[in-house]
Amino acid sequence: MALSACAQKPIVQRIVPPNPFGYQKVSAVCHVGPVQKAANGALSATMTVRSDDGLCALPVRTAANTNYVSFGVSPAPKHGKAFLYNYDDATYVNYTPSTAYAGSDSFTAILIPGNGQPRVSLTVNATVDATGVVVAKPAVVPPTPAETAHKTKTTTRRRTTKSSHK
Repeated sequence: MALSACAQKPIVQRIVPPNPFGYQKVSAVCHVGPVQKAANGALSATMTVRSDDGLCALPVRTAANTNYVSFGVSPAPKHGKAFLYNYDDATYVNYTPSTAYAGSDSFTAILIPGNGQPRVSLTVNATVDATGVVVAKPAVVPPTPAETAHKTKTTTRRRTTKSSHK
């Protein structure tokens, strides 16, 4: 008896977003709601993220289950940064809030599917939490004795002259 296998694309399940750049830090809190589609075709999603200098990623795909061919952000988030890239047939919309910020933020990703299809707007509404986030204060370094020795007291003398006019 001979067995044969079907050529299938493997299913990749991720708990965290891919890190193709090798430097991305993921936030300790990142919850993304499902992408909702409005009657006009506009997309929206919600996100809850901690402002601990880590990102929260939202993968999106075209109707053909592939990545978008181009994209942009307008308007940009006011309290963080958005970064989009393609990887493994998905477009990743990453949001990193400003460190220690707490409140709401939003931005819109403009997604272009290609093949003459119209652009799609994806509005991301983020709720940002700063619980437990501590911002380190910069260390104050006292001046060295050599630096203080070069500082001397400067005095100004007033010069007076007598007039020779009579």
